[in-house]
Amino acid sequence: MSDDCFLAWLFDATNQGASDIHLISGESPTMRLHGELITISSDPIDRISLGQFLRRFCGDAEHDLFMKHHNLDLAVEVSDPRSVVEDVSRQRFRVNLFSAGESMGACFRVIPSQIPDLAWANFPPGIVEKLCEYRNGLIIFSGVTGSGKTTSMAMLIREILRRHAQRVVTIEDPIEYILASGDGSLISQRQVGRDVRSFSDGLKYAMRQDPNLILVGEIRDEETARMALSAAETGHLVLTTLHTRDAKGAVTRLIDLFPNQNHAESCSILAIALRAVICQHLLPSIFDGEKRELALEVMYNTHPVAAAIRTGRFDSLDNAILAGRKDGMIALDDSVRQLYEQERIDELSATRFSSDPARLTR
Repeated sequence: MSDDCFLAWLFDATNQGASDIHLISGESPTMRLHGELITISSDPIDRISLGQFLRRFCGDAEHDLFMKHHNLDLAVEVSDPRSVVEDVSRQRFRVNLFSAGESMGACFRVIPSQIPDLAWANFPPGIVEKLCEYRNGLIIFSGVTGSGKTTSMAMLIREILRRHAQRVVTIEDPIEYILASGDGSLISQRQVGRDVRSFSDGLKYAMRQDPNLILVGEIRDEETARMALSAAETGHLVLTTLHTRDAKGAVTRLIDLFPNQNHAESCSILAIALRAVICQHLLPSIFDGEKRELALEVMYNTHPVAAAIRTGRFDSLDNAILAGRKDGMIALDDSVRQLYEQERIDELSATRFSSDPARLTR
């Protein structure tokens, strides 16, 4: 198998609208298209050919890191070798290299060359307008892997920059969307492992770089959580992600990063610093071949929400969301039901993602 063969699989899958491409030695190349796994070719991938391709694809230095640690995250931009116009055919991928026993593999996440439009993503404009009003505090985008959290943050930053010139610092692992400075805004994108040692270090130094807005790719540990809350509490707008299935889970996950003896203090700080939690799910479209539909749970930090967080009564957050509809909050069940009533998803998908399926037919 040649390098051109691997690149052809990547670009053919990308052109079909795939979100991910999996190349694993001994297995057939596979893409994820609209949430489903689809075989690209029936030919199993040769380990030696894959290893040689990945070394040339990533570069010797990065590949040596992979051989040392058996895992590696990076972002790479490549050209389709079949195209005669190189600039038009360039595509950016977020790549995870991994080993599994005698096998090796790579997962390529397709990064669009342009930040998508809100209309294309079906992201409600009213939510964006409200989020753009915040000048400080913490906004959390949550959801499972592949639910579009990074894309939503990029769309939000673009909308914020359209309204006001900002000093933006991002800490990412790796850098996905390229944010261009201009119209008075100044943007620095820093990559963990290349420009800064860790998310927490990146946050610490970002505070000294006169930022208005800080993007933290993910909060994974206590130090990063502490620094993010500190930045949000001291006048900066902080955007970040957490891997949780609902808004309540994002709050509890963040608090659980701190030792038990610090939970009360952390709850008090979060109750002040939090602005919103946007939890995303992508549901299969009812139309074959169409992109997945976005379902949202939205929680704003109203007085009832802040009181629940401050006192650790997290179980009451679901009711606070239902009671906060007048404030623009959205329960996931309501979002799913709306997609179902608009005939954009089928009953099976609606039932799978609803906490109370019986409500669909009420």
